[in-house]
Amino acid sequence: MSQNRRQFLSAIGATGVVSAIATGQVDAQVPQPVQLASAPTKALTERELSGKVAIVTGARNNLGRGFAVALARNGADVVVHYHREVTIDQAEETARLVREHGTKAILVPGDLSQVANIRRLFDEATKAFGQVDMVVHSAGSLVKKPLAEITEAEYDRVAGINSKGTFFIMQEAIRQIADNGRIINIGTSLLASTIGNYSAYAGTKAAMEDFTRALAREIDWKRNITVNTIAPGPVDTPFFRAPESPEAIAAITRLAGRLGTVDDIVPLVEFLASPQSRWVNAQTIFINGGYIAR
Repeated sequence: MSQNRRQFLSAIGATGVVSAIATGQVDAQVPQPVQLASAPTKALTERELSGKVAIVTGARNNLGRGFAVALARNGADVVVHYHREVTIDQAEETARLVREHGTKAILVPGDLSQVANIRRLFDEATKAFGQVDMVVHSAGSLVKKPLAEITEAEYDRVAGINSKGTFFIMQEAIRQIADNGRIINIGTSLLASTIGNYSAYAGTKAAMEDFTRALAREIDWKRNITVNTIAPGPVDTPFFRAPESPEAIAAITRLAGRLGTVDDIVPLVEFLASPQSRWVNAQTIFINGGYIAR
């Protein structure tokens, strides 16, 4: 056995392996060191996503709008998904903000608890732009009430978007996304805590973590596609405020120090969408100012 091979195995504490190789009991192939670029990786640069196409679900407002606009600012064309035709005015405003950055936008409505709508969303993206490079799955549904009071219809609505919708969004994404693509799921920091009255929301969002890890493991590594979940804390949006009383908001604010903003979350999405995130995969990343940790 060569001296270099002995030194490598010794360095990783493989004394037993070294002995076995020396006696000819193991035919080991020692991996060669990865050749890294001599220059440091540059930070995300302006328009780095030029030529890329992003689907952003739930993009009519809230975090989804912030993500859509941020990706456009970095050069991506955007498919603006929204749930119902009644909210088309808000979706059109998101598309206008996207186009202000010199990129293209199309609008696609649909209830993501229906698989046919998910497939149509991707088909429309491919028809309009010829490809899909990244998916930011921001759509979600929330009911806040005691578990004992949640109706079957309420549960089905929340689970249909948060669990079933996420599963089939990811399934269609991996079928249609280009190599070097990015799948970014938006979960919740409640994945790391149990708080009363959020059982349906947190419970149905919890599946997202396992879906993320499973898909990341199943993808051929040569395709260079990453799958991650971002778990924001309480972010000051209409989605957050809708079910909350002023007293609840005050209590959460005291615990968190302050409510988060869309601008607190956007940089993480920009990073995960960029080439610089190529070795970040299968992760759930909490971003909440320390409100909840795991």
